[in-house]
Parts: sequence; C-alpha cells; structure tokens
Amino acid sequence: MGEPSQGDKDTLRAYRDKRRFDRTREPQGRRPEPDSPSVPSDERPRFVVQIHDARTMHFDFRLEVDGVLKSWSVPKGPSTDPHDKRLAVPTEDHPLEYREFEGVIPAGEYGGGTVIVWDHGTYRPMSHDRRKRPVPFAASLERGHATFWLDGDKLHGGYALTRFRDADTDGGGDGGGGGGRGKAAWLLVKTADGRAREDGHGTPDPRRARSVRSGRTLRQVAEHPEATWHSDRSGRGQRASGPPEG
Repeated sequence: MGEPSQGDKDTLRAYRDKRRFDRTREPQGRRPEPDSPSVPSDERPRFVVQIHDARTMHFDFRLEVDGVLKSWSVPKGPSTDPHDKRLAVPTEDHPLEYREFEGVIPAGEYGGGTVIVWDHGTYRPMSHDRRKRPVPFAASLERGHATFWLDGDKLHGGYALTRFRDADTDGGGDGGGGGGRGKAAWLLVKTADGRAREDGHGTPDPRRARSVRSGRTLRQVAEHPEATWHSDRSGRGQRASGPPEG
C-alpha cells in the first residue's frame, strides 16, 4: 500500500501513528480507491459495538462513514432507554477491518485489554435539515448532530449522536476509554420509538455480555483469545493528551 500523496487527507493517520505494524497484527487499513463509494449503492453502511476491558471498561461505538469507522468511546454503553444520555468521547478513525476484531491486546500495550464484538449490523442515516431535506451523514457529523436507525443483533431503532463540547486540545489517546478535560464530547441517545425500552434494562452489563461473533464472554476470550495484538507503546507518533483510544 502506497503512502498518501501530499495534500491527500488520510483519515487513518492518527490510527496508524499509534501503531507499528512490524510489531502488530492490527489491520493497517486499505485506503479507498479514488472516486469509489465506500459502500456499494445496494448495501447499507455497517456498525459495530465492541466491549473493551482496558484500563477502564468501556464500549466502542463505530459507524462506517466514508471508508473508515468513525468511533466513540461510550463508558456506560448504548442504552435502549430514551431517558439515558450516554457520554460518547470521539476517538481516532479505525479501518473497516477492525469490525471483526475480537481478542486480547496484551497488558502494557496501547489499549491493552480484552475486546469482544458485543453487537453489529447495518444502519440507515436519517439526518435532515430544517426543510426536511436529507443531509449526507458525514456532513451531519461535522455539524455535530446525526440521527440514524440501527438494525443490529441487539440494538434496533433510532439513535442520535449530538456534540455538546468541542475539543480545546489536540493529542493522542490514553488507551483506556476514559473522558477528560479538553476533549470533545458527544451524547448518544435512543429515540423514543417502538424499539425503545423504559423498563430499567436499558444498560448492558459488560461482565455478563456475550459476543455476537463467538458467544463468549470477556473472561472466556481473555482465557482463550482467538487473537493477540501487539500495539506500540513506545511513544512513536503518540501525543501527551487527547481522546482515548477505542
């Protein structure tokens, strides 16, 4: 894979800068061909929610947008109750291949901990402007408010992501999924629709959750991981502060 040409925006640069691919089996990420759609016209974009038992337990919520996975760290996980407002801290874009990862990132490595695929499926963008005209999904995210419909194994129905705080500092992640001052912050909220639940069971229990890929829990994957990824923690390409690695 060739290097991006000068002036060509590489949305996976932050992801790659945190990793040395001579030490890790993490996907480097294929860059989309020029003028080619990231998702075929007859297919819906995909999403994945991974539970990451790192320095702090969190959920990684990822939406396929323009050939990458736009990602947020959601400490308490997505809820099915519209009354729950879930903090969502944006992380670096991830390659599409990351949707399939389930395994263990060794202790001491960047983002070290166990990862399982808690949910996956497709989504349908639903953002509109004030005149009810559709807005491209990437544009709605740029503006700070995006609505979408999830069709997953566990999550269904409408959701909204709304930015309520802009970042006031640049930097790399802490690998643990925590928030912090100066970081951009969003809210992930369930829409009050027929798929909503208001019975007090809107929050998943990550310790008891099972993977939609293997049916295993975090503990079972940690004991017998399918894969072990080694990420660089030497500081190469990393910065002192910023949003968490997902």
